[in-house]
Amino acid sequence: MEQFGHTLLIANPVSQSGKGMNAAKEAEGLLRTHLGEDLDVVLTEYAGHAIDVAANSHGYDTIIGLGGDGVVHEIANGIMKLPFEERPAFSVIPMGSGNDYARTLSIRTGVKEAIEDLLTAKLKRVDVGCCNGEYFVETLSFGLDAAIALDTVERRKHTNKTEAALYFESGIDQLLHHRDTYHFTMEIDGRAQISGDAFMMAIQIGRTYGGGFIICPDALVDDGIFDICYADGGMGLLRSVYIFAKAKGGKHGKYKEIHFTKGSSIKLSFDRRPPCQMDGEAHIADSYDISILQQALTVLSNA
Repeated sequence: MEQFGHTLLIANPVSQSGKGMNAAKEAEGLLRTHLGEDLDVVLTEYAGHAIDVAANSHGYDTIIGLGGDGVVHEIANGIMKLPFEERPAFSVIPMGSGNDYARTLSIRTGVKEAIEDLLTAKLKRVDVGCCNGEYFVETLSFGLDAAIALDTVERRKHTNKTEAALYFESGIDQLLHHRDTYHFTMEIDGRAQISGDAFMMAIQIGRTYGGGFIICPDALVDDGIFDICYADGGMGLLRSVYIFAKAKGGKHGKYKEIHFTKGSSIKLSFDRRPPCQMDGEAHIADSYDISILQQALTVLSNA
């Protein structure tokens, strides 16, 4: 683990309904056998704490986040406050509902398994998205898919389900009761303009969201381009459910109601506020100014 250098573990002790505390202790023990005094540990205490810690991580070579995509989102936003040359490398020990960024980095769930993967990981520079001044590393989505992502936060409190099973259950519920359509106008790279009606839209850096749904199969994390997928409004219930199920394996793109495009700079507005999430965190705005920072973050990845 020589490439880790001086390392900071930022752990969310309440992730996975409180299992994060035991996971943090296990991770500290395993990492310390390799890093010794080169490891420091911070347990988050409030929403946004990981942002503050990461933004003040001067002198660290590596930050490892233990928790869900929310912790990933916070740490990335903190790291991005630092000048490029001072940003630590970043990776994750996944302990959340979706764990999509860990999937993008090919880091397995489970503390022992994740650390085994970190031991063989390589440094890689990847893209970071920015929407209205807030950064994201995997996904920005609107409408149905955002409603699903936000719903799973509450749903998980009452079930033991995680990842795809949790998102699939929420997705079926949202499809049955909340297939709202939003009229959008999207300008891409200052040239092409698209408008229409959609009940979901995802702007991706990584391929997946929602615990492994392959929403943008062609997405690359280091090409400086967003992959965008949106679904037409007005689909019937049965067809919506059928195509939603196909998205688990990335096989939804062949249907005429599903559209893909790409771009590095996006200006987006809707006729009214849709549900919106960035890396699983709610975002509220009337319009969205979205840009990509190519290879702005260094990660430890097996992908």
